[in-house]
Amino acid sequence: MDFGIDGFGVIVTGASRGLGAAITRALVAEGANVVAAARSLDALTGLAAEAPEKISPLSCDMRDKSEVAALVGTCIDRFGRLDAVVNNAGIAPAGKLVDTDLSVMEETMAVNVIAPAVLSKSAAQRWIASEKPGSVINVASTAGLNGKALLSGYSASKGAVVRLTEALAAEWARYGIRVNTIAPGAFETDAQANVINNPESLAARLQKIPARRMGAPHEIGPLAVYLVSPLSDFVTAACFVIDGGEVAKL
Repeated sequence: MDFGIDGFGVIVTGASRGLGAAITRALVAEGANVVAAARSLDALTGLAAEAPEKISPLSCDMRDKSEVAALVGTCIDRFGRLDAVVNNAGIAPAGKLVDTDLSVMEETMAVNVIAPAVLSKSAAQRWIASEKPGSVINVASTAGLNGKALLSGYSASKGAVVRLTEALAAEWARYGIRVNTIAPGAFETDAQANVINNPESLAARLQKIPARRMGAPHEIGPLAVYLVSPLSDFVTAACFVIDGGEVAKL
């Protein structure tokens, strides 16, 4: 299938590893050019080396609103256009809220909610001014659909991302701007290393997933490509759960 994204300019945050890297690879495989942003430029080196003409690595601190907003201009400067934004960067500090300083939750909200809002706003301003459509993909989590113990800040932030998606989709649909959410469950990434490397923990975790396995990072790529592509022009305000059936409790 031709997704029609050859030559597209896309920003992917949190692109250095895990789902962000997988989404970047999927977009590049379909011909898109990607500004791959992450806090550490060194962490992006290997990914950028896979397709140096298509992947432009960029260091960006998601807590710095000016750096986040500037990603839009960078993509246009480097690739001549901006067609989509994938807000994937996020942090998930764990712990009991009663024992946690609230500054941790504030930082979580800054990275997981405020940064996507800033980048989405910056992109939408360009699209509206140029009368061109665009696509925003916010990567949330199943923890934003059902709150999880020891992840109060993360759950709250990802729930906010889902509601932010719906609100912006309603505001911007008239301009041809689509805003959708992907809510992943457990995937085989560094974020799950402690579970994956502990046989007992892994067995217990898989019992909660009807598919009895974690997702492979490459399995999220095609969904992101579809939501970037013109094939999804009538899709907005949607939340796509990709979790092996865990939320549904099949």
